[in-house]
Amino acid sequence: MAETTSENCTHNCSTCGASCSSRTQEQNSFLEALNPASSVKKVIGVVSGKGGVGKSLVTSLLAVKMNAMGYRTAILDADITGPSIPKTFGIDSGVGMANIEGTDLMIPAVTSTGIQIMSANLLLENDTDPVIWRGPVIAGAVKQFWSEVYWKDIDYMFVDMPPGTGDVPLTVFQSLPVDGIIIVTSPQELVSMIVSKAVNMAQKMDIPIIGIVENMSYLECPDCGKRIAVFGESHIDEIAQEYGIPVLAKIPIETATARAVDDGSAEYLKAPWLDEAAGAVAKDA
Repeated sequence: MAETTSENCTHNCSTCGASCSSRTQEQNSFLEALNPASSVKKVIGVVSGKGGVGKSLVTSLLAVKMNAMGYRTAILDADITGPSIPKTFGIDSGVGMANIEGTDLMIPAVTSTGIQIMSANLLLENDTDPVIWRGPVIAGAVKQFWSEVYWKDIDYMFVDMPPGTGDVPLTVFQSLPVDGIIIVTSPQELVSMIVSKAVNMAQKMDIPIIGIVENMSYLECPDCGKRIAVFGESHIDEIAQEYGIPVLAKIPIETATARAVDDGSAEYLKAPWLDEAAGAVAKDA
């Protein structure tokens, strides 16, 4: 049966949660056009309900994994006020400018294995300078990173989003053609509420959820190999089952991973625990 607009419709989609045709058209109208010189086939958002769970790590390593699989990958660092992607890859150079097909565009930084990266930290004189911007300016920067950057022949772009459900995640969901999201969490008591917020936002925005990645899942004893639940027993499997979402990875706490991120060599981590997640991105996106 064809969907019709409610007789009680106020014609103000910003105050309505109904999924009617008018609302769908309204959401589609927010999409920012990619500049004609760029090419991005798939956009994957990496989200979390709270900070400090390793969202940027998962974003970085998924881009590395997909790149190693032969796909051309990129990272759009939408965590404007807390950008960490350049440091993870050891990049301290700025962003270039070039006239591409008659349009002046920003040229993203490129890692040693060819991953294209755009981040607010690449625009700062010092990477420790704070970005003190209000919400609308931050949202505008995210749109510029999408439409005013020369993204060359990208198969998979990973968008590292700030935690929560505020301005920037909303801007990404409305302005970029997001093909799916991966939710990152940790094995703590608040995980159920955190995952629920991310799931509910994705569902309201009609964004497919590829799966959940649990970071800091366990510590493996170097002597006996026993897995130690540092943050308590995980309940991620039950939560994922409740929402019908697959658990794609359980990332252990490893000093090698922390060291690689700190010294900018995360690009060379093998990260076997993300093999399934990378496969799910390639299959479902």
